[in-house]
Amino acid sequence: MEPKTPYDRRDFLKAAGAAGLTTNLFTGRLRGANDRITLGFIGIGAQGTGNLRNALNARDQAQVVAVCDVYQPALERGTAAVRTKYGSDPRAVKDFREILADKSIDAVCVSTPDHWHAYMTVEACKAGKDVYVEKPAFVHLDEGPKMVQAARKYNRVVQGGTMQRSMPTFVKAKELVASGVLGEITFCKTWSANLAKKEGFGNPPDSPPPTGLDWDMWLGPAPKVPFNENRWGVKKATFPTFRYFWDYAGGEMTDWGIHYIDPIHQCLGEPMPSAITALGGRSWIADNLETADTMTAVFQYPRFMMNYELRRSSPFPMFGQSGATGIMGTEAMVTVTRSGCWLTPNKGAKVEPVEFLVGGGAGRGAPQTPAPPPEASDHWKNFLECIKTRQKPTSDIENLVGSTAVCVLANVSLRAKTRIDLDAKTYTVRQREAQPFLRIDYRSPWKLEV
Repeated sequence: MEPKTPYDRRDFLKAAGAAGLTTNLFTGRLRGANDRITLGFIGIGAQGTGNLRNALNARDQAQVVAVCDVYQPALERGTAAVRTKYGSDPRAVKDFREILADKSIDAVCVSTPDHWHAYMTVEACKAGKDVYVEKPAFVHLDEGPKMVQAARKYNRVVQGGTMQRSMPTFVKAKELVASGVLGEITFCKTWSANLAKKEGFGNPPDSPPPTGLDWDMWLGPAPKVPFNENRWGVKKATFPTFRYFWDYAGGEMTDWGIHYIDPIHQCLGEPMPSAITALGGRSWIADNLETADTMTAVFQYPRFMMNYELRRSSPFPMFGQSGATGIMGTEAMVTVTRSGCWLTPNKGAKVEPVEFLVGGGAGRGAPQTPAPPPEASDHWKNFLECIKTRQKPTSDIENLVGSTAVCVLANVSLRAKTRIDLDAKTYTVRQREAQPFLRIDYRSPWKLEV
């Protein structure tokens, strides 16, 4: 049986375009050009702290007035960061619904575990707030279209956390592709390679949650299970290990894969694939995490093919990079990372090579982690500006949903052991074997309703 269609993409966009993102339909607090935007932050973990830093560094445009986290030490860390910057404490709460109910707050940042992204984004839109939501947009395919629908229905600005779209190297890559210098593009390649420890994060037994953590609220709409140190993972790694469990995320495919695949969408006009096939599994790491550590996925787009390769047991680089996006044409290839963008001519092509570096890079072997910016990132500046202008942001929610869907469906193909045929207009999948992996019934009392 085919799943119910959440919305018809083309008809919905037509309706959204008729409504428009204009100040006449703005339902929030009217402000002048010099008014500061009031912000609430939901989730003060590793990524949330980075987003909070960006907002605090944009104090001429915005003011952080509230922070929320279900883990007391994280809540205290967020409060302290605001205090250090402003000299005063923000409102600090453990229940995000208090922030959504606060009419003095213009916009929220959602940096929670992935399984909360869709629900909180939809509820924030319904509450009349603009949203910055981290990637990936969702865990299950049926959640994505509802996020777009909520943004359009309630006329909200929703910026996705695919911040590379605003970074200089990716802007340069888009410029090179748009110039036509690559020739005809029929193949793209993305990859991520490193050597992880065989023992990974170990196999801790289930245990009581740590003091200060509301585990039931952390789980939220996900199935109720006993606390496990790796399922939470806040103290296990710089970026928590929850992202390697199917209930909460999609592993490397949706965590880093989206960063490699999204630039292809950005450069080539936001296309969507018609077919996806993936193989892989846990071939190397011996811990209790669930998502793949070795994987390859192939995507058939209308005008080109793309593949994604994940290797956690072999750090051998390709094109001089351990992880990157490659767009290949009949005349040349563009390779892009956060620290560099390279145009490499094909043999015999009359194309001049280009090397564009940022962050102190010195060539193809340069580090891919530039120093943190001293001020708000361009991506956050774009979000704040769009709140005022009511224009679509650089990573508009529809673009984030599209890039997320591609990665999620690669995981669905792997788990269901089947090819996926996608109708990108309706976000439906033909294969019966895939249906159990496409949607989830939220745990009571949570319901995803636009």
